[in-house]
Order: sequence, then structure tokens, then C-alpha cells
Amino acid sequence: MPLNKRSQLITAGVARSPNRAMLRAVGFGDGDFDKPIVGVANGHSTMNPCNAGIQPLVDRAIASLKSAGAMPQMFGVPTITDGIGMGTEAMKYSLVSREVIADSIETAVNGQAMDGVLVCGGCDKNMPGGMIAILRMNVPAIYVYAGTIKPGKWKGQDLTIVSAFEAVGSYAAGKMSDEDFIGIEKNACPSVGACGGMYTANTMSSSFEALGMSVLGSSQMASPDPEKADSAAESARVLVNAIKQDIKPRTIVTRKAIENAVALIMATGGSTNAVLHYLAIAHAAQVKWTIDDFERVRRKVPVLCDLKPSGRYVAVDFHRAGGVPQVLKMLLKQGLLHGDCMTITGRTLAQELKNVPDAPRADQDVIRPWSNPLYRHGHLAILKGNLAPEGCVAKITGLKSPKITGPARVFDSEAACMKAIMAKKIKAGDVIVIRYEGPKGGPGMQEMLAPTGALIGQGLGESVGLITDGRFSGGTWGMVVGHVAPEAFEGGPIALVNEGDSITIDAIKRLIQLNVPASVLAARKKKWKQPKPRYTRGVLAKFTRLVSSASKGAVTD
Repeated sequence: MPLNKRSQLITAGVARSPNRAMLRAVGFGDGDFDKPIVGVANGHSTMNPCNAGIQPLVDRAIASLKSAGAMPQMFGVPTITDGIGMGTEAMKYSLVSREVIADSIETAVNGQAMDGVLVCGGCDKNMPGGMIAILRMNVPAIYVYAGTIKPGKWKGQDLTIVSAFEAVGSYAAGKMSDEDFIGIEKNACPSVGACGGMYTANTMSSSFEALGMSVLGSSQMASPDPEKADSAAESARVLVNAIKQDIKPRTIVTRKAIENAVALIMATGGSTNAVLHYLAIAHAAQVKWTIDDFERVRRKVPVLCDLKPSGRYVAVDFHRAGGVPQVLKMLLKQGLLHGDCMTITGRTLAQELKNVPDAPRADQDVIRPWSNPLYRHGHLAILKGNLAPEGCVAKITGLKSPKITGPARVFDSEAACMKAIMAKKIKAGDVIVIRYEGPKGGPGMQEMLAPTGALIGQGLGESVGLITDGRFSGGTWGMVVGHVAPEAFEGGPIALVNEGDSITIDAIKRLIQLNVPASVLAARKKKWKQPKPRYTRGVLAKFTRLVSSASKGAVTD
């Protein structure tokens, strides 16, 4: 049986002559038609540092695929960068790009009957978009992360892109000099690579190691470092072996594997966006996984890593301290990891972790010992109540008190809220509500890093609550609650909040409550009218028509 079981459809049979003629034009020789055709989904882009270092990794992967006996065929994949679009109308395309990326990869791989695919991406939506496509197609595949950025430096302090967003608030509040404001901007991003804390890109890439779909130890390497290119080459060899063994993604990505990935996210203090993306990944894998499963995992997994945004260290520090394999081994040792799960190497996760120490090294404090976690329980809490009957997501670590009751300050867009923050109209004790920014209402669930960063910069991060049917950046921290469902555009209770209403956020009780009588809310609902869609043509209009609730992953298929 030839290894190119799928691609033989286009390299043999009655159509052999014209099909082979076209393949010869792109480098196929007489001995190449029986080799597996392996797609290389290339997310390289010069528009952003997250993806600007991808081409050298792809070049190494292609050379390795050829050496291993495959015929690599590269194709481009679009990317949108949240950090550049943040706070602008362009940010509406961010979550949408997850679906566009998935559709693009599925179209290219299935449209040319490729035998496998190596996906290489960098920015936030590259990872879930690529994984959704991989699981839809179910051909042998591996994910290669482009790597993290190295920390910037200013006056002895490590910087990330979030430093620049928080500087906006500090500068506006008169707490920062011109010199420091400009110095942070010029030094926050010193190299190629994705945002350097345990933000969304590093959260998703590290979780793919736990999921079994990336090579262990590869996700937190710095993008410019030689070891990152070496790992891309190794990933290509692993993929060819998976093609030979016919190891399919849906064999790897089971309910137990997703639980492993979520446990790793909790232990490392990962992004709230992981909730949305793993609901979508489970949907693509046809695995039963609900929003309540995140809360089940949270209660039993402590936060072990002291990583930004609320902690002290960045991804390269985490990598040097032992990285994802070290945390996974600790979880395995405590019975909180399914070690029998298959990985893309053909070995189980327990076998892959065999030579990793049971405990972290004593000469570092990025990864805490099991006996001394940063927090006893995970940081991503699922809250429910009359304001979010389908649930919402709160990041509850790094706070002195994870609860607040205060008057609602209501805004029907992120931009309107940002104006109020910059005009210093938000006071300690307020609970900000940003609505009509959900999957349909935004459309696209914009991330609220600009307002949350500004609040942190003004010193209001722990004294002001913020609730939204939109999303948060992985770099966000504070008293924030996102993914409120049902969203305002669908007539969810968040649409019925009036200025000054009392709202309670209580992460301890996992409660989000609008303190208004049910009869009053019913009367408001009768008067509510759905607004017209903000877009009626193009990709945003398509997304509005197709997208599901955030509580189901905001999927479009």
C-alpha cells in the first residue's frame, strides 16, 4: 500500500498524464509520485512579529520532509494580529480569522488530496484555526508553533506588548513620564515571536503539547533561537512517521486529551480565550465537551506557574525552567493527567514524559513545587447567574478580592467605554458593562485589552469590575468577566442592564448577578428590540449569520 493513499488520486489513474504534467512543473520527478504529498500551511507574514519569523522554520521543515521521503507542498495561510488591531474596527476580524484560517487549510489540503499537513503559525488565532482544520480533515498532522518573542528591556524591567497597553493608562493618569512612555513603546517588542507572557498564543501552543499534537518542549522556545528551527525539522520527521503509521488526529484528540490540555492551561495560568477555543476544537473533533467541564478541571488543578500577565515571568523563563514537559510530569505524578493518551509520535504521553523529573528544579521559581502552588485552584472560573444564564468566563487569580458589587456603567461599544476611561469618568467600585461586542453583535467578539490595560495603568485594575459579551486578551488581568452568554445582540440579559443598576461579581460563589427584580427585567425585555447588524456584506456579515453562542465556542459550522 503506497504512503500517498490520498494523493494517489491525483497522481495515478486515467488522469495520470495531465495531473503529473502539472506536478512536474512544481518539481516532481519520476521517483516522486509514490511519495506522500505533505502540505505545509505557512502562516508567515511581515505584518506582525508573531509571524515574521515563520519562513525560516518552514524552510527547515520542508527540507526535513524531503529528507524523510515526502513531497512537501507549501501554501499560504492568512493571519490577523490582535496586538495591532486592538481597540480599532480591525479587531472585529480577529476571531473571524480563526474560522477563515480553518477554512483555508481545509480547502487547500482536501482540495489537493494531500496525505498530511504540517501547520506553522504564530499569532493567537493561528493555533485554534489550524487545529480546527486538522480535526475536520482528520489526516495525519502536526502543529509547529512559530515561537515566543524575547522580553524587551527598559530600565531593568522585562517588557511585553501588554506593557505598552498599560503604559497608555499610566501616561493618561499622569503617572508616567514622556521618556518612559516612549521608551516602553520602542523596547517592548525586541524580536520576532508571539507575545511573551502566558497570553493566548503561548497558552494555545503549550496546550497543544498536552493535547498530543505538537512535539514536547517545543512551544515556549524563542522564535529567533536555533533550537526553534531544529524543533520544526524534528516535527516534520515525526509527521512523516505518523503518515506511515496512519495516526489520525481524531485518534489523538479525545475527551481525555482535551482534559489534559485544559489541566495544563489551568496549571500555567493561561488565557481566557482557551475556553472559547477548546469548545471549538472539541466541536471539530466531535468530542463531547461543555463550558462546565472547564470548571470541573479548575477545581482540582492548582496554578503552578508564576507567569505574566498577573505573575512575574515570561515564556522564555518558563522554557528554561523546564517548560510544559515539567508541568505535565507533575500533573501526571499527582494523577491529574491521562498518561495513556496517544500522541503524534505514536507513543503515549506517559512514555513521552518518562525521562522528565517528577519535581521542578530547585534553582528556579517560575514553576512552583506541588507543595507550594501559586494558587490552590485554577484561575479560569465559569460564572453563572441571571446576567449570564449560559455562563461566562472570569480570570480570578492575581486579585486581592475576587468579588465586587457596584453600580453599572453601561457602554454599547468598546470605543465608548475607552473614551470614558481616558476621560477619567470611571471610579473605584464601578462595574463596567461593555455589550453588543459578542460573536454576532460585534461582530467578532473584540478583545478588550485597550480598556483593561488603561484601567490597570490608572491603578483601577482591582477596584473596578468589567463585564462584556466580548473577549479579553490573554494579556488581560483584573476583575474581568467575558464571553457573557447569551449576548446582547440576541437579547441576553446583558442587553437589559441600565446605568446605575447594581451588579455583583463573585468568583468564590461563581456568581454573576444583576440585582434587579425579575419583573423589572421582564418589562425591559418586552421593550427591547434587536439592533440591525453592523455589517450586511462580506466576511463579517457571513460570520454574523453563521456564528454560534460563545458558550458553544462561537463556531460557524
